[in-house]
Amino acid sequence: MNITVNEALLAYIDPLTPEENEALERSLLAEGCRDALVLWGEVLVDGHNRHRLCTKHGIPFNTVQNTRFQSIDDVHLWMIDQHLGRRSVSDFQRGVLALRKKDILTARVQPAATGEPSAVPPVPAAGQSRPEAVPSREAVAKSARISNATIQQIEKIQQSAAPELVAAVKSGTISINAAATVASLPVAAQVAAVAGGKKELQQAARQVRESKAVARTEPETPEGVIARLRQTITELSAENAALKAKLAALTS
Repeated sequence: MNITVNEALLAYIDPLTPEENEALERSLLAEGCRDALVLWGEVLVDGHNRHRLCTKHGIPFNTVQNTRFQSIDDVHLWMIDQHLGRRSVSDFQRGVLALRKKDILTARVQPAATGEPSAVPPVPAAGQSRPEAVPSREAVAKSARISNATIQQIEKIQQSAAPELVAAVKSGTISINAAATVASLPVAAQVAAVAGGKKELQQAARQVRESKAVARTEPETPEGVIARLRQTITELSAENAALKAKLAALTS
């Protein structure tokens, strides 16, 4: 049987960490591949890591067809649901996946941009089910097993965080809460804070919180003015550090 590895599907879910990959490899070598790989036609949908390791070591495996998929969106939704149920997935990963699901469902039920809104949902074709309703933020949080506040923080990270800051959250270097706070800084300041390591990130988050707290309660007092000045200095210092790092890289 031909099995096609779709690179977009392979990249849709975060890859295993080196430790997780080693653990899976040991398990496959000791016990074989117990779970069937899921296919959509010839396209591999679930079991990319098992397929790679089984192919590497010549370990036999079984496959099963999922005949319910009608589109690539169906595949994505199924993949998301599978990973949301796994204990090894971090809070941040579950939040990102749950928000992806919301985006897919939203796109399905929204009327065409050039068309008139319809009061009656379209009737699905024979063999197709009605589109799943768009979940509320509370439902998204529940499906990801995290709080509403955490979902909001993940949304802020997705919208404003530099790639380096996102990588720091994924690796556990910084918490979701702190990363959402640091994401309010300019990109250069975020990058500089990440380059400084865990302590620098914690300090940046603390400074942002303190500045916002003082500015909210005492915006026109000397303390509030000083807090805003400190925030500006922090941002400019971080940008200066980032520029120095770039210059050093160019001249090295």
